Amino acid sequence: MRFLGVDLGWVNGATGLAALEFRSGALHLVALELAADHESVLAWIRAQAGDGPALVAVDAPTIIRNPSGQRPGERLLNAAFRKYGLGCHPANLGRPFAAKTNAFAAALEGLGFAHAPEIQARVPGRHQIEVFPHASIVWLFGLPYRLKYKKGTVPERVVQLRRLREFLFELEKADPPCLVGDLLPQVPDGGAARKGVEDRLDAVICAYTAAHYWWWGPERNRVFGDGETGFLVVPGAA
Repeated sequence: MRFLGVDLGWVNGATGLAALEFRSGALHLVALELAADHESVLAWIRAQAGDGPALVAVDAPTIIRNPSGQRPGERLLNAAFRKYGLGCHPANLGRPFAAKTNAFAAALEGLGFAHAPEIQARVPGRHQIEVFPHASIVWLFGLPYRLKYKKGTVPERVVQLRRLREFLFELEKADPPCLVGDLLPQVPDGGAARKGVEDRLDAVICAYTAAHYWWWGPERNRVFGDGETGFLVVPGAA
């Protein structure tokens, strides 16, 4: 079973990609890359998953049907995580990214990845889910507040992004355990390269969220929303 994390560039820009494989009782990070466009992302997913079982976790709104406002799942997640300083960007059909992210999810469906607002734990299949890495990070690492690697001055962001990188090594003590090996890039002091590192580290969080969802199912995961209006999966007590 493979777990693919996609920190999707919603309109344009690079996409971070991470692949975890479950073997010998643990998850192993086997690929960590950047892709320039959605077609390249889909090609990478085809190569990583082949025709086998896999779960794709996407950091982007993958089901948008509401003409305006917020999706119900976003409102529920925002209420649950407001105390951590977290909130989703509202997704609706009036936003410039809506057509592209809906099309990306439809392309995944064409590859056999069905939306999975419900899942049976540890049963192989081909599924896709939407995730919110900031919320996953708060729960997975027991943080009292969001990790601010996207806000503040460049030096402040660098410090927080390095914290995230170190947290990823701690996943070897998680359940299920995840071994990231030597694939994680170092966080540079600044410049354009830092954004590429951020995208890839976010992708690892996406992939691990997928694995956690598959491993524990509804017992230790929360699903905000539904398959009709859109849903987001976050690790945690249901």
